[in-house]
Amino acid sequence: MKEGAPPGNPDIGRPVGIVLAGGRSRRLGGGDKGLRRLAGRPILAHVIARARPQVAALALGANGDPARFAGFALPVVADGVAGFAGPLAGVLAGLDWAAAEQPAATHLASFAGDAPFLPGDMVERLGAALAEGHDLACAASAGRVHPVFGLWPVALREELRRALTLEGVRKVEQWMRRFRLAVVEFPAVPLDPFFNINRAEDLAAAERLAAAAATG
Repeated sequence: MKEGAPPGNPDIGRPVGIVLAGGRSRRLGGGDKGLRRLAGRPILAHVIARARPQVAALALGANGDPARFAGFALPVVADGVAGFAGPLAGVLAGLDWAAAEQPAATHLASFAGDAPFLPGDMVERLGAALAEGHDLACAASAGRVHPVFGLWPVALREELRRALTLEGVRKVEQWMRRFRLAVVEFPAVPLDPFFNINRAEDLAAAERLAAAAATG
């Protein structure tokens, strides 16, 4: 563990959360991926419905005009690091928001804004992993690690800022593994809860999955 990092803390309270919706969606033709429709609602609406009950407060991480997300009635937090530095910059923005606006929160949960089937017990299970003495936790499924779905101590925000601005670190898992990282496996059947929408064919597949889930 890096010097200055807090030890694993079993008493994390109820984290706050951020939905990372700042991707530029090149493979879907550009624009805001989360505003594309899935089963009659924006993709982000599905993500928010699953994320919001797991946290004490929720924000959206996105750059540009926040008015386009007004319908979700959530605070919109822009990256403080210039140049589209990727999801780590979104996490840092969430940590800064938590420190400024949610001072009682010790941890931030992060959710990808393009994963409409994310687990309803994600934060609970990641929090249980921290209680075992880890500093950070992230999800995995089907043999793949999903570091954007993570649980982050607010106390690490200056460590992350230095990594982004002084070291040029951009890979989420690379930075997380500087600390005691718990990787928590989630079942991938009957569907992978971390299925994410990147391309038109992914959106079509998500429509089929949503229809199957609705018919039970």
